[in-house]
Amino acid sequence: MSVDSINDLPVVNTFAQLPADFYTRLPAQPLTRPRLLHANTEVAALLGLSAAALQKPEFLDVCAGTVGLKGGDTLAAVYSGHQFGIWAGQLGDGRAHLLGEVVGPQGNWELQLKGSGLTPYSRMGDGRAVVRSSVREYLASEAMAGLDIPTTRALALVVADDPVYRETIETAAVVTRVSPTFVRFGSFEHWSGHPQNLEVLVNYVVGKFYPQCRDAKVAAGTDVQRVALAMLGEVVERSARMVADWQTVGFCHGVMNTDNMSILGLTLDYGPYGFMDAFQINHVCNHTDSQGRYAWNAQPSVVHWNLYRLANSLIGLDLDADDLRAQLQTYEASFLQAYQTNLVRKFGWLAWQPGDDVLVDDWWRLLHTQQADFTLAFRYLAHADQHTDQFLALFSDREAVLAWLTRYQQRCAAEGRSTDQRSEQMLAANPLYVLRNHLAEIAIQAAQQGDAGEIDTLLQLLRKPFVARPGYEKYAAPAPDWARDLEVSCSS
Repeated sequence: MSVDSINDLPVVNTFAQLPADFYTRLPAQPLTRPRLLHANTEVAALLGLSAAALQKPEFLDVCAGTVGLKGGDTLAAVYSGHQFGIWAGQLGDGRAHLLGEVVGPQGNWELQLKGSGLTPYSRMGDGRAVVRSSVREYLASEAMAGLDIPTTRALALVVADDPVYRETIETAAVVTRVSPTFVRFGSFEHWSGHPQNLEVLVNYVVGKFYPQCRDAKVAAGTDVQRVALAMLGEVVERSARMVADWQTVGFCHGVMNTDNMSILGLTLDYGPYGFMDAFQINHVCNHTDSQGRYAWNAQPSVVHWNLYRLANSLIGLDLDADDLRAQLQTYEASFLQAYQTNLVRKFGWLAWQPGDDVLVDDWWRLLHTQQADFTLAFRYLAHADQHTDQFLALFSDREAVLAWLTRYQQRCAAEGRSTDQRSEQMLAANPLYVLRNHLAEIAIQAAQQGDAGEIDTLLQLLRKPFVARPGYEKYAAPAPDWARDLEVSCSS
């Protein structure tokens, strides 16, 4: 049952009940004459909010940071982390405020404002976010949800005319983010030398999100040591599945620092991300990443590296290094299982067979050498038997593609399924619509003029990305030439 005012939501503050070392209590800094650009009815329903509640003045007040969430306890959390492989020390919510935890119809959700002003963890920043990056985050989190990839969500997008100084002068915006928790790998790294607070954090995370770890049969040790090891194993598995999902939709996160890694295996902190257009195995979506640390083909190994940093922080509980290593060694098998399961669905097969790795590697090589469109290559493969020319048009070397296609068709025929059965499975696994950079850019330009129409359209398509919608062909088309000049970076 939904409520008609954000002030009527049932709210608890479990994170705020942790010791004061974990955060700083302080209000958000209000914007000047804020305006609600868009509100997400799907996420509102998760919280138990009616559509009518999104039109009330108090909804804007909360999502703009003008007032706190009724019953909430506004704070900024502290954490540390490795950024681009280098220990950065203390970080924290430099421009984010946790408002409280809503008791929703099907679970609890923390509400967090991003771009809501200075905190003690702002370092050299101004505590603000801009319309450009806020629209991108708002759309990306919902695009990932539509693809059934674990992610934080977005409830509302608020804009104002307050100037924000980046490469140019831009205007301010605030995104209301929603997640079961915003605890990240860096939260544990922050307390690696403080076993008392580290134990508190382990017990908090396990108690709320991994209760099964209490009964896990792992290596011997004290209660907290056994629980921490079991928790690490869960995080390893979830993180492996998450990055396998990224790889098989052509998603690049762009800034996979340990402070941007969710302890629940959710896609967290959308900054310079990108869905690939023309496929390149070493595609780098973040213009700031000059060394290519977070390239598409590097993402699985980076997640593994980040998990080692998380495990290293748990040594502060006097855990045995070999026991930690044993949990980390499950990563490769978990990743490969999820990766292969995803590819089986995308290629229309029943199960992974010996030799499929060669056929798949050759597919990636084909896409890379000919820079074929990632999304459409998979999508059109579903009908390559009947619409061969449409599929071949994505590639420059027709003969090479036909040779691979013959091998693929032979592989499919060996399973004895009908073409219709295979195609149906593939269309349900390969999206037609993804959040391409140029689509986000068009929505940003409209939003900067106060027009949320493109955001509305994109959300409708991205919520059901596998279903073709007549009249929306341009949203499924390859990127136009002008999109090649688009760059995204850590500036936001």
